[in-house]
Amino acid sequence: MKTEKVAAGDRALFLNFANRISPQINRKVHLLASFIEKEKGEGILEMVPTYRSLCIYYDPLRLTLKDLKTKISQIEHELERAKKTPPARVLEIPVVYGGEYGPDLGFVAGSLGLSEEEVIHIHSGRDYLIYMCGFSPGFSYLGGLDKRIATPRLETPRIRVPAGSVGIAEGQTGIYPLESAGGWRLIGRTPLKLFDPYKDPPIPFVPGDYFRFIPISEEEYQKILEKVRRGDYKILVHDSQQGSFSCI
Repeated sequence: MKTEKVAAGDRALFLNFANRISPQINRKVHLLASFIEKEKGEGILEMVPTYRSLCIYYDPLRLTLKDLKTKISQIEHELERAKKTPPARVLEIPVVYGGEYGPDLGFVAGSLGLSEEEVIHIHSGRDYLIYMCGFSPGFSYLGGLDKRIATPRLETPRIRVPAGSVGIAEGQTGIYPLESAGGWRLIGRTPLKLFDPYKDPPIPFVPGDYFRFIPISEEEYQKILEKVRRGDYKILVHDSQQGSFSCI
């Protein structure tokens, strides 16, 4: 796969990998970003990975565009020669579905000719790739929603969506990390705090990780929420290749 290198003004360089969205392309975006982070040296200021591209901000007084392109080509060559790449992480996200926590679950199920239990089973039955972050701190753009539960957005967005709400919009699903306005169909809520400015790092995941939604009861939700508030809840993390797990 040939990488297109496009200057964006005199302080940024776009690396475009393809004109389509796929897990394989997104994996290369994040692997290249991690390799550059390790080998960046002077001049590279910041990187912003997206679905299919990587934007690199640099200081032109310390690093020329030509030298940056050369550095990128060298790192790409190293990446191609790497026999083993780091496995992706899979984070377990507990979710209580329906009721006051997911007020649109009934609509989603009814409009698709499914039961609420079937929607929950389908939604929690696969892992979702975090392609990129944006919109608000800690908001993840997830890929992999089953087409059987794809549902249009609300015609009129809600003024207030509680933090932790899990929603569906067209062919995407996601979690609102903060209370905000929003137009996604809400089917559940997680007690986890996915953005905490007082923690380091403030967000417990990175693009390239996966989410796995775990259905829980309202009682379990309240217990986990209390642990989160005390600061002693640990997210269960799986190794996507080995099947081992740890906590963060």
